[in-house]
Amino acid sequence: MAGKMRKDIKAGQKVSIVLKKDQRSGALTEGVVKDILTKSPEHPHGIKVRLEDGQVGRVKEIH
Repeated sequence: MAGKMRKDIKAGQKVSIVLKKDQRSGALTEGVVKDILTKSPEHPHGIKVRLEDGQVGRVKEIH
């Protein structure tokens, strides 16, 4: 699954994330990366990002 490695994600990229409120359902939200919030090079649940519209979640897919 994409989104676990920080090096694969860049600002301006289109991604699908899971918001905190959607973790149980797994519903994806699409948007463009503004900031990468995870500092470590990888994360088992996905790298946490902020989208340009301000939503924060973990990356599940990179488009």
